[in-house]
Amino acid sequence: MEVLNSVLLLILAATLSVAVAYDPLDPNGNITIKWDVMSWTPDGYVAMVTINNYQMYRHIMAPGWTVGWTWARREVIWSMVGAQATEQGDCSRFKGNIPHCCKRTPAVVDLLPGVPYNQQIANCCRGGVVPAYGQEPAAAVAAFQVSVGQAGTTNRTVKLPKNFTLLGPGPGYTCGPAKVVPSTVFLTPDHRRKTQALMTWNVTCTYSQHLASKYPSCCVSFSSFYNETVIPCAKCSCGCEHKSCVRSERDSKRLAVTGKHAAAAPHATRVHGGGAPASLLQCTTHMCPVRVHWHVKLNYKEYWRAKITITNFNYRMNYTGWTLVAQHPNLDNITEVFSFDYKPIVAYGSINDTAMFYGLKYFNDQLMEAGPHGNVQSEVLMRKDASTFTFRQGWAFPRKVYFNGDECQMPSPDSYPYLPNAAPAAASASLVRSAVVVASLMLLMA
Repeated sequence: MEVLNSVLLLILAATLSVAVAYDPLDPNGNITIKWDVMSWTPDGYVAMVTINNYQMYRHIMAPGWTVGWTWARREVIWSMVGAQATEQGDCSRFKGNIPHCCKRTPAVVDLLPGVPYNQQIANCCRGGVVPAYGQEPAAAVAAFQVSVGQAGTTNRTVKLPKNFTLLGPGPGYTCGPAKVVPSTVFLTPDHRRKTQALMTWNVTCTYSQHLASKYPSCCVSFSSFYNETVIPCAKCSCGCEHKSCVRSERDSKRLAVTGKHAAAAPHATRVHGGGAPASLLQCTTHMCPVRVHWHVKLNYKEYWRAKITITNFNYRMNYTGWTLVAQHPNLDNITEVFSFDYKPIVAYGSINDTAMFYGLKYFNDQLMEAGPHGNVQSEVLMRKDASTFTFRQGWAFPRKVYFNGDECQMPSPDSYPYLPNAAPAAASASLVRSAVVVASLMLLMA
């Protein structure tokens, strides 16, 4: 029996380790890095590298992506267009023409907007920011060109790079090995002729929230028109271990002036390249950077209305191009969304219970840092489905909520605003237990 239990535990552990990066609402979401060898050079090749974000609602936000790998031999990067290596490395063995990068493990970042035209290429130079595929499919790609030296000069002699890494902008991505695939076919600008890459390989990277952080990065709270009780985010939803915070915007400005904001938030870490400031959270019981509040606002004869408010509690972070995903059985009957954009997400066949919300361009697509302007909100009008609609037992509240692709901490299943004539399940169970005890005592006394 003990042997059987051990085997079952091993199988369970293996299953969890494989499924850790699996997102049931976006089962095919990944980032694919594609290398197309476009021409051979005397000592290597010129390749076009594209980074395709196939994730429906997770984008790569500022300070952007960093792609790294390990060369198979002693390859060098002679030049790049649309990106640059973060370090040149030791190029002392070269005389005259010095390579752009000689490191065995280069790290490459996107260029910032506004670089000279001769350093640009299509889909480059956006500071590494790549929107989600479900939000902007045409823009969910980044690209750069690289000239590789001291490499093979034929399909048989080229050795694929190894150990690919992707930061975007923090941890959480795991990349598989490079695999040779059928060569990419391109259309000429006039769309009258097809050309083909000399060689193509792909690298697939998947995201795991569990690898990115020990705790969630957001939480959810509830309220309703029919109950004065507000169900807050659970205490320490995003972890309270070794976290410092500030109690007001005034304190955050004082820390910024004195240069002590990093010391005030020792739990915060800087992302790659030091480009992002350390987080500085407003003091809350939940200690989350972001809170999503779902309020059941109005009840009509054929419709009902919910209000969604997203609040930023981080004094050092603006969320540009944010996304919000909610799973609720009545989201297949959305009639109107006010002041947000909206797209349905159909993960399994015809089940349409998930919606992605995001800001209107140049209006509220940027969630500002904590303070008086650190929130965005909208209302959603939904048609009632006579077969399923009810306000009882928390039906009107979402089952899952994601912000920027990370799943938020939900309140416990039995803690939602109850209808005035409905007793909480816990209280009902307590009354039943009390009745049983009283009945038992009466039998003993009889």
